[in-house]
Amino acid sequence: MSLFGWVAERPEPPPQWDLRRAGWQLASAPADGDRVCLVDMRRQRPGAPVPKRAGGAELSRCLLLGVDCGNERARLLEAGCADALPRTIDLRELNLRARRIATARECLPRRREVGPLTLDLLHRDAHTGQGWLALLPREFELLWRLSDRPGERVSRARLLREVWRIDFEPGTNSVEVHVSRLRSKLAEAGIERLVETDPDGGYRLAGPREVPVDQRLCA
Repeated sequence: MSLFGWVAERPEPPPQWDLRRAGWQLASAPADGDRVCLVDMRRQRPGAPVPKRAGGAELSRCLLLGVDCGNERARLLEAGCADALPRTIDLRELNLRARRIATARECLPRRREVGPLTLDLLHRDAHTGQGWLALLPREFELLWRLSDRPGERVSRARLLREVWRIDFEPGTNSVEVHVSRLRSKLAEAGIERLVETDPDGGYRLAGPREVPVDQRLCA
């Protein structure tokens, strides 16, 4: 039986969103373990700042409900939430989307070694021997996706589809902004040129021998 969390003013989800009717069990606390967490967004003002956590749960495992504006859903997905859905979503589709998120999280390895970096999926961050990089959710997802196949070019359109989870051109430079911020944090950690711009467009993760590393990280 799968567990899910619930974050809202009311302690119980409404019937149309109650995954218990689809065989789930409601967790005693939303942040318990690595649960999929449903968040009621009906009272949330569009455009409000997006926190990294909701009810103690990381945004990357939160499924936000009651978001009727398509642009607002895109903004929330861009901020790193697992999914964002309108209030008209029916229980069958909600169940399938929640199970897809839960399955994906269970199947992924927790850690990856990328040169001097260790990517930690549970913490949604990367660290060296000197400490954590304090990556934002989208920065971490971008780095994790590029680490699937180091050296392989990943197009901008594919990053939008697989990291931002949108199938259209949003008309913003969000990918470029996140790559720039990620590179700055890597540089501060003494790791240069790990994320490269490919001549044919898109980005790739440089191989270990291609990455200049601050010698302090090797000490």
